[in-house]
Amino acid sequence: MNNFWQKIKIMFEDSSLRKRILFTLSALVVFRVLAALPIPGIDVLRLEQFLNNNQFFGILNVFSGGGLSNLSIVMLGVGPYITSSIIMQLMTIMIPRLKALYQEEGEAGKKKFTMYSRLLTVPLAAVQGFGLLVLLEKGQVLVNLNLFDRILNVIIVTAGSLLIMWVGELISEYGIGNGVSLIIFAGIVARIPSSVGQLLFTFDPSKIPTYITFLVVAIVIVAGVVFITEAERPIPVTYAKRVRGVKMYGGVSTYLPLRMNQAGVMPIIFALSILLFPQMIGNFMAGAGNSVVQKIGSFLAGFSQQSITYGIFYFLLVFLFTYFYTAITFDPQSLSTNLQKNGAFIPGIRPGEATALHVSKILNRITLTGGLFLGMIAILPLIMQSISGVKTLAIGGTALLIVVSVVIDLVKKIDAQIAMREY
Repeated sequence: MNNFWQKIKIMFEDSSLRKRILFTLSALVVFRVLAALPIPGIDVLRLEQFLNNNQFFGILNVFSGGGLSNLSIVMLGVGPYITSSIIMQLMTIMIPRLKALYQEEGEAGKKKFTMYSRLLTVPLAAVQGFGLLVLLEKGQVLVNLNLFDRILNVIIVTAGSLLIMWVGELISEYGIGNGVSLIIFAGIVARIPSSVGQLLFTFDPSKIPTYITFLVVAIVIVAGVVFITEAERPIPVTYAKRVRGVKMYGGVSTYLPLRMNQAGVMPIIFALSILLFPQMIGNFMAGAGNSVVQKIGSFLAGFSQQSITYGIFYFLLVFLFTYFYTAITFDPQSLSTNLQKNGAFIPGIRPGEATALHVSKILNRITLTGGLFLGMIAILPLIMQSISGVKTLAIGGTALLIVVSVVIDLVKKIDAQIAMREY
């Protein structure tokens, strides 16, 4: 406890660290102010009804950092930037030059790769903004708009998305933590008071045992998420001894930490993108003039979180994407080559191809556990809602993983900054 208060004291006494913390908080306040500024032409009552009856927009609201709930000028949030980053990472598989730029050319290569992601964000934000605004207009949420109003709204939400992307990068550079993750985190945390208020409003004394059980289960789940997020499988590595002149180098034993959840929250984001696509198409088709097209649209739009089929597909997609994303971000062959170049080896394993196969086997085993874990966390809100019968009682999914990951990352970075000051 004394150590904790000592760290708090250092945080506020050190001017540089204090500035970083205050800059981060100020940037998040700016984001929340922007998230409260609505675009023109909104019917507030229709918006509330529309969001309450639409799971599709509820999920998108998580990635917008809460800006979509009142159709703010930053309603797209960092969604287009996340999408562009995913597309760029997928393109590294098809374009060797991009893969070399991202993995082999150091800091300069990663900066250029990030610049390409930013440029791709612009058209993606415009397309996503246009699609969402059309859906909202068909739902009578946006009313009395002419062509100029529609174009203006697309420009506003596109500019808002780019502005939030810039704010996120400023936080990463001048604040503490990953700016994009912190913006999503701020949006999730901002929804907690309204969720608690909704729970209190619908409070039923007869369900007190259910509430207590939920609280216990919630604590266990959060502890489990923290444990799996931090879990590592160490692979021992030894550097060969080398003699240069009269000095001997190497002979050091260390280890390679392979994380249990190597893919992070990305498989859930991929799976949501796939599952939300038929719902978006269905919403467009439901407003068509043809009765057959309307029926198909209604079927696709009804493929929501309330169905068992949705939960099964969601789990399978998250599980498969965990393997896929791990495969494109971690290359055992490159790891083996780098170890061999640096005179390092895994004890009992021959360098080269044998090392790559050994690492692949270990990676496949821990990815199996990580994939099952992510799949269960993704569908946990659906399971808990079906068991408890209370929609406000749900813990798990993307929001929980993001909150836990951001908090752990933030604590580690603050500890690193404090350790630097202590030395």
